[in-house]
Amino acid sequence: MKLRYSTRLAFSLFVTTAVAGVLSAPAFAEPVGWNASDWELEDSEFEPESGWHFGRLENGLRYIVRRNDRPENTALVRMDIAAGSLDERSEERGYAHYVEHMAFNGSTNVPEGEVIKLLERLGLAFGADTNASTSFDYTQYKLDLPRADEELLDTALMLMRETASELDFDEAAVQREKGVILAERRVRNGYALKNTVDSLEFAYPGALIGERLPIGTAEMLEAADAAALRAFWEREYVPSDTVIVVVGDFDPALVEAKITEHFGSWRAAPSPEQPAAGPIDPDYRGTTDIYLDPALTETITLARHDAYVDRPDTRAERRAALLRQVATGALSRRLQRLQRSEDPPFRGVSFSTSDLFEAGRTTSLGVASEEGRWREALDVAVEEYRRALAHGFSEGEIAEQLANIRTGLENAVANAATRSNAALAGQALAVARGDFVPTAPADALARFETVAAEATPAEVLAALRAESIALDEPLIRFSGKTAPEGGEAALRTAVEAAFARPVAPPQDMAAAEFAYTDFGTAGEVVEDSRTAALDIRTIRFANGVMLNLKPTDLADDRVTVRFNIDGGQMLASRADPLAVELTGLYTAGGLGRHSRDELQSILAGRSVGAGFGAGDETFAGGATTTPRDLELQLQLMAAYLTDPGYRAEGLGPWQRSLADFFARLGRTPESALGEGLGPLLSDQDPRFTRQPLEAYRALDYEQLSATIGERLANGAIEIALVGDFDEEEAIRMVAQTFGALPPREPAFRAYEGESRERSFTERRETVTLTHGGEPDQALLRMVWPTADDSDWARTSRLTLLARVMRLALTEKLREELGQTYSPSVDSSPSDIYRDYGTFSLGASVDVAQLDAAQAAMEDTVRTMIADGPDTDLVERARQPVLEGLENRLKTNGGWMGLVARAQSEPENIDRFLAARDRQLAITPEQLRSLAAEYLDPAQAVRIRVVPEAGAGE
Repeated sequence: MKLRYSTRLAFSLFVTTAVAGVLSAPAFAEPVGWNASDWELEDSEFEPESGWHFGRLENGLRYIVRRNDRPENTALVRMDIAAGSLDERSEERGYAHYVEHMAFNGSTNVPEGEVIKLLERLGLAFGADTNASTSFDYTQYKLDLPRADEELLDTALMLMRETASELDFDEAAVQREKGVILAERRVRNGYALKNTVDSLEFAYPGALIGERLPIGTAEMLEAADAAALRAFWEREYVPSDTVIVVVGDFDPALVEAKITEHFGSWRAAPSPEQPAAGPIDPDYRGTTDIYLDPALTETITLARHDAYVDRPDTRAERRAALLRQVATGALSRRLQRLQRSEDPPFRGVSFSTSDLFEAGRTTSLGVASEEGRWREALDVAVEEYRRALAHGFSEGEIAEQLANIRTGLENAVANAATRSNAALAGQALAVARGDFVPTAPADALARFETVAAEATPAEVLAALRAESIALDEPLIRFSGKTAPEGGEAALRTAVEAAFARPVAPPQDMAAAEFAYTDFGTAGEVVEDSRTAALDIRTIRFANGVMLNLKPTDLADDRVTVRFNIDGGQMLASRADPLAVELTGLYTAGGLGRHSRDELQSILAGRSVGAGFGAGDETFAGGATTTPRDLELQLQLMAAYLTDPGYRAEGLGPWQRSLADFFARLGRTPESALGEGLGPLLSDQDPRFTRQPLEAYRALDYEQLSATIGERLANGAIEIALVGDFDEEEAIRMVAQTFGALPPREPAFRAYEGESRERSFTERRETVTLTHGGEPDQALLRMVWPTADDSDWARTSRLTLLARVMRLALTEKLREELGQTYSPSVDSSPSDIYRDYGTFSLGASVDVAQLDAAQAAMEDTVRTMIADGPDTDLVERARQPVLEGLENRLKTNGGWMGLVARAQSEPENIDRFLAARDRQLAITPEQLRSLAAEYLDPAQAVRIRVVPEAGAGE
C-alpha cells in the first residue's frame, strides 16, 4: 500500500488564500470492519462512528461503504487510485492525467467510445454525473448514480474494474485522445497557470512538485504512445493502491458482495513507492522574485519553510489544532476588518502555516494591493501579523471564533441523520487518503466544549507562536503588472523596515446587541390556502406580503429562506444601464445601526446570512438557517429591507478593484467573447454592453438608493421557506417582521415597453474578436435567434435538441477529430424578453484548427437538419433529463425552485409536473424539424476569437 500524503498545499498562499481545518472528536460506537492499520491511521486515538463499513480484499483492495438516503434512492461511487503526477518519471510528465482520459476510450469488455454512451443510456450525464480528476498524489473516478438499483450498481463497479485492470490502450485511440488532452492543456495555459508555475519554482526550487503539474508538458504529451501509457498504468494501478467508496441508498452487505464479485479476481501486484514532493530546504531564505503579467493583481508574499512535523491523530493534537484554528481565525478577522474600510489598505490578505505533503511546512503572509500601493499594503499586513504574535488576542476575539466553531458543530449534530451522500463520501475519501478518522458529530461537539471551556488568550497565543515559522529573512515574491520602483532591493528594504517598526497592543472592540427585533404590530393573515399540486401552503398578510411554506424532512435542522421583491434588472434601461449595478453590494453597506463588520461580531455563532442581488425581474435574497435561528434570520432580512446603512466602506474594496478587473478583460479567449458577444448580438444595446471604467467609478450608494429605494419600500414581496420548520411558528415570525411592514403593492408589476424588448442583430456574418492570451488559443461560437419560453413544448424540444447537439458535436470534435477539450451547446429561450432566445454552439480550439473546427461544427448542424438524430442519440440525451426531473424534489433546493414564486408564478408548478411527459413525447423527427427551423447555418452569427498581435509575449 502506497504511503498517502495530505494534499494541503502550502504553495497555494503564493497565489490564493487558505481555508481552516476541521475539528473532529472520538466516537464510541463500533464501525463494521474497522482496522486502522488498513488506512495508515494506526496513530489515531479515534474510531469512526457507527454506520461505516470497511473492508479489504485478499488482493489488497480496500473499500468503504455507508448506507444513506439523502438524496433518497441515489448513490455515489468513487474509485480512488493512489497514483498521481508525483508518481510520474521524468519522461512521463502528464501520463497520470492521460491515463485518466483513456479510461473512457476502450477496455476488454467495453469498446472504445461506448463507456459514455452506456452511462448516458442509464441516465448519467457526462461531466455532471460521470467524471474523473487527477491530482499530484491520486486519481479519482466518479459516478453519481441517479437510481440506487442493483443493475446500475453492477454497471458502475464493472466500469471501475475495467478502468483499474482492463484498459486497451489502442494506439489509434491514444493518438485521437492526444488532441483532446493537448486542447485541455492549451485552454488552461493562461496567465493564472503560468503564475502558479513560477510561484512553485521560486518557493520550492528543485522540488519535485514544481516539475509535476498534473497537466504535464506539451513535449511529453506529444511523445506519448500506447506502450508508454500502458507501462505507467500497469505499474501504478494496483489493488493495494485502490479504494472503492460507495455511499447511498443500498444495503451495505449487497455493496460489499458486489465489490468482491467485481474486484476479487484482480491480481495483486507490488505497490510502488510514491516519490516525495520535495526536497524543501528550511534554510532557504532571503531570496526575492518578481513575476509580471498584464492580467495579474499586484501581490506581495512573504514565506519561510521548516521541516515537516508528523502529528499523530491524538486527543492532544486535536485540541492543539482547535487552538490554532481559533488563533488564525482571530488574525484573519482583524485583517478582514481592515479590508472593509472605505479606503482599504489592501484588496486581499492571507496568512497560514500549512504542509506541503510530508516534504515540509511553510508559513506565508500574502497581500494583494491596488496598483502601486504594495508598500502600504505590506506595512499594514505585517504590522497586524506582528501585533498578533506580540500581544495575542482579547477574550472577545476568542469568544467570537469559538462561537462560530460551536455553531458549526451544533448544526452538524442536528443534521447528522440527514447528511448528504456527497458529505459522507468526502469523509470516506479522507480516510482513504490517511488524513483523519471521521467521528460522530456529537462526539466532536463534546470534545470542543471541553477545550472551549479551558481555552485562554495565553494558550491561543502560544498555539499561534508554536505553529508559525518566523518570517526572518523571508522569501519575497512580487507579482503584478509592473515591477516595483527600485526592484528587488526596494522590496527587501520595505520588508525589513516593516518588521523593524514597533507595534502597539490592539484596541478592544466594544460588543453590541442586535438592534432590529421590533418592526411594529404583527401582520394579520388574510388568505391561507394550499396548492392543489405539491401541497405548498400559500399565505397573504394584510399588508400584501406573500408567504409560501413547504416543510420537508430532507435535511434535519435546515431551513432555506428566499425572498423576491419587485424590480431587479427591470429598473435598468438603455439610458441608465448601470442603474442596479451596485445591488450586489447592498448588504456590504451594513444597517443604519450596525456596520457590516459590527454585524459579523454581533451575529457570531448564529446561522444567518444576508445575500441580496438583482435578478431579471426581482431583487432577491436568501439564506440557509436553522429552526432556532429562523426568527433572527427573518429579522435580519427585514432590517436590510427597512434600514439599509449605505455606508461608503461597503464600496471601498470594490472601487479599489475596478482598475484591476478592467485590466484582466480580454486576457483570455473566454473573457474576450464574454465582453464582445453582448454588444454584438444586441447591436450595442447599452444594457448588454460593458460600460467604460469611469461609469463604474461614478457609481455610489446615493445613486443606488435613489434607484431601488421606492421598490424596496412599495414593491410586491414574496417570501418562501422550505425545510425543517413548524408552519405556525414560521407564520408568526414572518407576521412580526415582513408582515408588520407598511402596505405594499399586492402583485409584481408586468413591466412593458423597453423592459421586455431585446433585439437580435440582423448581421449574419463572421465576426472576429481578439484576446490578449496565449498565441495558440482560439475560440469559436455560432449563435442563432430562436424564441422565448412561453411555449412549454417548444422550450422542452429546444432543451433536448441542445443536449442532442452537444453529444453529436462532442463525438465529432472531440472523439473523431480530437480538436477540443469541451465543446459547448446551449439553448436559452428567454422568460424576460418577448420573442427572444438564442441557440449556440461553441468550442475552444488551437488557432491553427479554426477552419477545420468550424467546418466540423457546420457539418454537424447540416447532418442534424438533413437526417435528424437516431433513436439511440435521442435516448442518451433524454435519459439524464428524465433522471434529473425524477430527483428534483429530493433536495430543499429543488423544492425552492417551485416554492419561491408559488403565488406569483403558479404556472411553474404545472410546467414542472408536465415536464416528464413533454420530454417523453419528443421524437427524432421533431428535433430534426426544430433544427431545420432554427439552425440554418446561413442564419448563424459566427464569432472567432483569435490572439491579438503580440499575444502571449
